[in-house]
Amino acid sequence: MREIACYCASLIIGLSLGMIGAGGSILTIPAFVYIARTDPGAATVYSMFVVGLSSLVGGIRAHAKKLVDLKVVALFGTPSVIGVFISRRLIFPAIPDIIFSTPGFILSKNLLLMGSLAIIMLFASVKLLRMQPVIISNNSDREVKRGMLTVQGLFVGMLTGLIGIGGGFLIVPALFFLARLPMKVAIGSALLIITINATFSFLTSFTTVPIDWSLLIKFTAGAAIGILIGTKISEKISGNYLKKIFGCFLLLVSFFIFYKVIHP
Repeated sequence: MREIACYCASLIIGLSLGMIGAGGSILTIPAFVYIARTDPGAATVYSMFVVGLSSLVGGIRAHAKKLVDLKVVALFGTPSVIGVFISRRLIFPAIPDIIFSTPGFILSKNLLLMGSLAIIMLFASVKLLRMQPVIISNNSDREVKRGMLTVQGLFVGMLTGLIGIGGGFLIVPALFFLARLPMKVAIGSALLIITINATFSFLTSFTTVPIDWSLLIKFTAGAAIGILIGTKISEKISGNYLKKIFGCFLLLVSFFIFYKVIHP
């Protein structure tokens, strides 16, 4: 029964990535932790593998459909990789297993990771639900946005390395607002950026945890199938409508993780 639940979760993760270019790792980590019963620390590494490969499948398909801006991918992806390196090599190893403890409470690294993920999901869901198009007024404004895009690329990369997320829920809004890409192009470009971030993060951390390759391959296969279906569906449905659906779903998942953190 648990294996079937994992397969269903992997399909949903792929569908989410394919339709809106986000949600893969945010859903993958809870799936590994609460369904597959994987340690949260290992789940972050597993997530990078699943999201990286499945996003590659979707990114290749999006590029074939001319829904990828490679210049923006390079502008955002390069600082993202730097951010991943900083997090995995400098920040993550420096966090102790037990951060703070009292007779009635222990703040562990795993609890911090899951709690941080839930908080980020909560803010991302609000951002997605409130997202509105903006208009560029002049060339100087565009130049400022490019700078902000680079900074956000670094920030997303650091989150990827620290929490084990692809960052699509931050990348898509950034490409939409700051790079002024149409929603469907923002989604396609985000898939390639997620591939870069997740792959680099996995390669720098997979030796730190025991890997269940059988589980990873099966989960990734399900996610890849889901992402192909999701990208096909996204061609027929309004990106704004899909965005609002995902925002609501993200909100519910964040509340679920908060509940599991408070009542383990």
